[in-house]
Amino acid sequence: MNQVHDSALNAIWQKVRRGERLSLLDGLQLYHTQDIIGLGKLAHFAQQARSGDAVYFVLNQKIEPTNICVLSCKFCDFATKKHDPRAYEMSTEEILSKLSPEIREVHVTGGMPPDWPWERYLDIVRSIHLALPDADIKAFTAVEIDFFHKKFRMSVEEVLRQLQAAGLRTMPGGGAEIFSERVRRHLFPQKIGARGWFEVHKTAHRLGIPTNSTMLYGHIETLEERLVHMIKLREAQDETGGFLTFVPLAFQPGTTGIKPRNQFTSAVDDLKTIAVSRLMLDNIPHIKAYWVMLTEEVASVALNFGADDIDGRVGGEKIAHDAGAISPLALAKDRLIRIITDAGKIPVERDAYYNPLQLHAKNVIGKIPYLNSVPFYEHFSRDRFKVLPVVPRRMGILCRKGEVDAGPFSLMDYFSHQDHLDLMDWCIANHREVLSVLLFSRRKWEELGGATIGISDGTATSIYLLKILLEKKYHVKTAFRRLHSGVNDWSTFDGILLIGDEALRGRKYGVEGFPYVFDLAREWQQWQDLPFVFAVWARQRAMTEEAKAELDAMIGRSIEESSKDFGAVGAVHGRRIGLSLAEVADYLAGFTFRIGSREKEAMERFKQLVDELEPLRETVSEETVI
Repeated sequence: MNQVHDSALNAIWQKVRRGERLSLLDGLQLYHTQDIIGLGKLAHFAQQARSGDAVYFVLNQKIEPTNICVLSCKFCDFATKKHDPRAYEMSTEEILSKLSPEIREVHVTGGMPPDWPWERYLDIVRSIHLALPDADIKAFTAVEIDFFHKKFRMSVEEVLRQLQAAGLRTMPGGGAEIFSERVRRHLFPQKIGARGWFEVHKTAHRLGIPTNSTMLYGHIETLEERLVHMIKLREAQDETGGFLTFVPLAFQPGTTGIKPRNQFTSAVDDLKTIAVSRLMLDNIPHIKAYWVMLTEEVASVALNFGADDIDGRVGGEKIAHDAGAISPLALAKDRLIRIITDAGKIPVERDAYYNPLQLHAKNVIGKIPYLNSVPFYEHFSRDRFKVLPVVPRRMGILCRKGEVDAGPFSLMDYFSHQDHLDLMDWCIANHREVLSVLLFSRRKWEELGGATIGISDGTATSIYLLKILLEKKYHVKTAFRRLHSGVNDWSTFDGILLIGDEALRGRKYGVEGFPYVFDLAREWQQWQDLPFVFAVWARQRAMTEEAKAELDAMIGRSIEESSKDFGAVGAVHGRRIGLSLAEVADYLAGFTFRIGSREKEAMERFKQLVDELEPLRETVSEETVI
């Protein structure tokens, strides 16, 4: 990165490069800088380290069943009272009429009427789920959940469990506003505040319901209050890991009287807030440029200021528009793709958990987003290719569709697609314990007969390795269920198979309730006296010879340079998951990154054992377990 012009940012830049956490004072320095381009570069660096060149969008539909509300928040132009001429209440039939088969996410929020029974809310969720069983239902803010808890005399946990049973999968982050008692007392004294908001979200995370997080800015809050808000979210994420994304929401003044009707936040303030969010919130995976409130033009620039999500079509959104939002009410899919492409990014159509469903770009190289793949990309040029971080199983799905040109494919995916893939010279294999493919278990190996094991959503090859070890080495049979790629409730499982960074964290800090930890690579080596190959680099045969040669040279150069100091190469990534420099160096030193004769022998032996267990393909559901 070119040096920033504001010398005061140099110390922060060094922190960002080292992966160190920024302080409140750092955040104030970022907000006060006049070097807006330098700030954008810092945030873009942090964003690319997480999301590569990907920018996500979703085909979604906003449902606001009613605008009748018991609250009277000063900043809200949407809510009204029951006998107001603007009041409306949608029937279930009206709600369902707004849905269509291509919708991937249904976002349900609205007013809180005084007279709706609890069954009405359950019926809304249940009916949508029955109509679109494959769509994510992201429903009800923490304020609404707290309202249900008090009105219907149920615990927050019971409210969420019943909604979950009806079909709710994730929750929006609305209702957070700004975590300042000063602002709350002045603008929304009837709302729950920070304590109540966090209670709801932490309960949701414990139950395996991932959520978004938000911040409403640009009204009467101070810059310090914005940063305290971010730090509180960061602390909660350290505790639960359940936030999928952070959405800075630009205040829409409307007729609230808080600000003049046309006094929107400036583009500079919006871009600074996006960038500061990415730099401060080092543990929240995604930052959203919510085009509904930012406008299409600002959201497009924000994609190079730290944002990696542009939301989606947002058909039916009324709350922001009733407050004066000037963006188009809905953006067509091809327009979203154009905005992202014009920003030099990969348009990635996603599901609720940020799993890629379809790519709208060419020359895409897959990147396993774990520490063990970092050496391949540290010196990777993006002149021709763009990089998409994607977990092994999902990379295999994109490979089948021909949307990824090359990457470190899981061994099983390579076996499945050998007819159109060329094997390259590199791999991710180990010659000792791997430390990041682990079974966390309540029982010993021999006692796992009849057990139910939760399988990390990302694994494609490790699940076959686990099945082989269980049946061939220990002679026991178990049932498997896929976990989704957000937080999960593990309480009903006898074992959990985790891979990558999640396994490394679990190994270092422990997983409550699972006293036994089994390293699958060590088990394989002790049994077969062979290394284990988890992934191999392969490329589509349809790539041009020029592209193949360039890719070969880049990977070779990157591995050669990275191997000189694995600790330095993986330091930033390792710090993000709690590993010291020495732990990172030791971990990466345990891998073989080039395919040799022993690795080829191990691949053939594993393929032979997989072929003996062909029924496995029918025992593990490809569907996400909710």
